[in-house]
Amino acid sequence: MPRQEIIRKARQDKREGKSPSTQAGEFVKDEIDKIRKGKHGARSTRQAIAIGLSEARRAGVDLPPPRKGRTKKATRRSAKYAYEVGQGKRHPKRRPRVSRAVENVLKKEPRSTASRRSLSKQAKRAASRRSAAARSAAARKASRTKGAKARSAAAKKAARTRTRRRS
Repeated sequence: MPRQEIIRKARQDKREGKSPSTQAGEFVKDEIDKIRKGKHGARSTRQAIAIGLSEARRAGVDLPPPRKGRTKKATRRSAKYAYEVGQGKRHPKRRPRVSRAVENVLKKEPRSTASRRSLSKQAKRAASRRSAAARSAAARKASRTKGAKARSAAAKKAARTRTRRRS
């Protein structure tokens, strides 16, 4: 179960008009932090992200399951159930034995899946699957929803990195 603080941050993102995937990003970040702190591991970076997305769906983020052909049938079904729980259409029974078993399995998985290197590799792989137009549109939307303060900070950071590259 995600911490209340994470749910609060996701709701704040929703109020600010950010997309459901950005709201879900709070849960993914929390999952990455859990792995980095050593609470458990993950088989791959994609699994860590999937766990975060599932938690987001269960917490009520409006993130529909992936379309047919994008992922395995089992993944889609799992995402559908998590989404229904979050939307209040399904009330799952608690299964302590299953929860314990999953946690014990995750504890044996590597922690390196949440390293900067593996996250960077995953991000590049995901971005390469998208078209240049889609990436550009996402960047434009990000600049619209960022807010004046954050936009100013981003511009200052960009200016710093530009001057460093020249010398």
